[in-house]
Amino acid sequence: MPKIAKTDIELLKTWTLSPAATLGSSVRAKGILQEIQSRLSGTTKKSLVLEGRDLTLAMPASDKTAFLTAVAVVSKAMKDVETLPVIPREIRDILTIKTSERHRWLADGRLPSAGTRTVRLNGRARQITFHVFDPKIVEDLLDRGIVDEWRGEDAEAKAEKRRRAAHQRNLNRSVKKATKGPKKPDRNPDDPAPQLRGWEDFDVDGLLR
Repeated sequence: MPKIAKTDIELLKTWTLSPAATLGSSVRAKGILQEIQSRLSGTTKKSLVLEGRDLTLAMPASDKTAFLTAVAVVSKAMKDVETLPVIPREIRDILTIKTSERHRWLADGRLPSAGTRTVRLNGRARQITFHVFDPKIVEDLLDRGIVDEWRGEDAEAKAEKRRRAAHQRNLNRSVKKATKGPKKPDRNPDDPAPQLRGWEDFDVDGLLR
């Protein structure tokens, strides 16, 4: 709740986020709060807070005009809150997945993108662009429990990749061994030295004397 003395708070308005809006995620609820706050003026946005699934706007009676303006903005935003795109940190929390899984399933098409969004980091000049997701599709994936199935598919694909790699290594070793040919046995030093053909005739001619 904003730091206003309780005796000054006379203007209150509360909106409740539906399960279809939050998809059971506190991270998603906070994201919705931040999205609506971004539509309010700088002096008013801090007056809107999240408590559980309730958005509460609390302002002193002296700010009635600003309060009514903020109520109109929040009420309008609440009409479309269930269709707000799901951002990366939200989908990770909703589906309980890792960043690497999100990237992999996005790349192979299992996790369809609803487009991209570019934002500027707070206090920085750098911008970042990321994929967002359709809340209806995310809800369907959640209801079907498809994540466990995808993880099983990934585990099987990884195991098959290891088997193929092992087979290829064995094949390469076999080809290399066949190319070298049979290895010649080492000569036993106790065996008699091999005799050269025609040595006797050479010796008879006296050429060694």
